[in-house]
Amino acid sequence: MQSEKYYNENADDFYNSTCDVDLSDIYKKFEKYLPINAYILDAGCGSGRDSKYFSSQNYKVAAIDASQEMVLRAKKLTGLDIKEMYFQDVADKEIYDAIWTCASLLHVPKKDINEIVQKFTKALKVSGIWYMSFKYGDSEREKDYRLFNDYTEESLKDLISKYPQLTILELWLTDDRREDRDDKWINLIVKRTDIQ
Repeated sequence: MQSEKYYNENADDFYNSTCDVDLSDIYKKFEKYLPINAYILDAGCGSGRDSKYFSSQNYKVAAIDASQEMVLRAKKLTGLDIKEMYFQDVADKEIYDAIWTCASLLHVPKKDINEIVQKFTKALKVSGIWYMSFKYGDSEREKDYRLFNDYTEESLKDLISKYPQLTILELWLTDDRREDRDDKWINLIVKRTDIQ
């Protein structure tokens, strides 16, 4: 099951419901750890909302998404060269100062999440920062062609504990910012602290 099918078929609705969501408080938490002119990978960029913001703050931004239709919309919104790419195809080594995975890793099956964490950790520079968010809970479920994997504080800490080079800096819960949504989200910022 590939989540990009949903996003290709519902691109306008998803774009319209997410492109203006205010994440300024989360940006602020993330940015306090970034060097000036940081190079950020926005992985699973969706509408391009976050890439647009980071670019406006003079960060260098690389962005990817698996959905062709979302890539087209994100390019139009941001003016950036968004790449159509799966997480599994990221092969960069120690080039990003930061990685931003906002509500995107939640579509990675739990059986595959370790592969993606390894790839993204290798893509980070030493001392690099990584933000991720998931819906809060403990289920693995399917909805509208999409797989959702939820995490709790315990399961997320357990995942990160498998990677001694990753250190948790912040872990917190937020409410969904979209209208008519009552989901809780779990947010995590980690730092790559040494070479493994």
